[in-house]
Amino acid sequence: MKPVLVILAAGIGSRYGGLKQMVPVGPLDETIIDYSVFDAIKAGFGKLVFVVRDEMYESFIAFIGNKYSHKIEIEFAVQEESSVINPNRGKPWGTGHAVLSVSELIDRPFAVINADDFYGREAFEQAELFLTSKKQEMGAYALVGYQLGMTLSDHGSVSRGHCEVNENGYLTGIIEIGEIWEEGKLIIYKNGQNSKMELVPNSLVSMNFWCFMPDVISHFRSEFRYFLEEHANSASEEFLIPYMINKLVTAGQITVKILEAPGQWFGITYKEDKPDVENALRELVESNIYPSPLWK
Repeated sequence: MKPVLVILAAGIGSRYGGLKQMVPVGPLDETIIDYSVFDAIKAGFGKLVFVVRDEMYESFIAFIGNKYSHKIEIEFAVQEESSVINPNRGKPWGTGHAVLSVSELIDRPFAVINADDFYGREAFEQAELFLTSKKQEMGAYALVGYQLGMTLSDHGSVSRGHCEVNENGYLTGIIEIGEIWEEGKLIIYKNGQNSKMELVPNSLVSMNFWCFMPDVISHFRSEFRYFLEEHANSASEEFLIPYMINKLVTAGQITVKILEAPGQWFGITYKEDKPDVENALRELVESNIYPSPLWK
């Protein structure tokens, strides 16, 4: 069976100020999702699962409409509202919790991506190759990694999962850093003591392109229970995929192969990023990397 692509589209876009998932950026008003789906189908994925919030469910289905349904199987999953657990919380529980939303729809190897990130064709090809070669090997996962210096915004700080990788190309640890920015020629973040620290531009970071086997769902489920024991009353703490993966990797329970992406990443964090993404996509179309329109 062809692998599944899970597209996380339930984010509230707080830094952007709205739903980035539906923003037109292509020459003919294509969204980043359109390009991801196009690349995934070309790479050999056989099913899409979109994770959305309840209040956007109907509009998102209308937005997707019949765009891809004649090309690939599509299903939708709703991420449970955080208020079910914490009535005073307004934001979702995070990307790890979003993956739990698809637990009933996963019966084969699958990849997870963000709806508002452009990953490039090579990333999907590498992911599909890994997922089909590993079959159902429990505990053996992968991450498509990008060089930090290629993932920053000119318009503000970004959050990234900073990776530690061994000589064999496997993840040994991943730490979510909430505020990373460029200061002159340096890449800076602040540590727990509020001191500025420097990061290396070619260090690898996660842009949330994960390759999983179905058994990972049981890990998400148990780790989310542990997370809630500490943070159920929190208004801001999030159960992020890197949080869970870091715990499991350091405990030796799983392996995560790093698939270093040779292609280009770009995305929309702030409204000011939109023209940059539009220009980048226009260049890819003019170079005949993508057809225009995408779906002929």
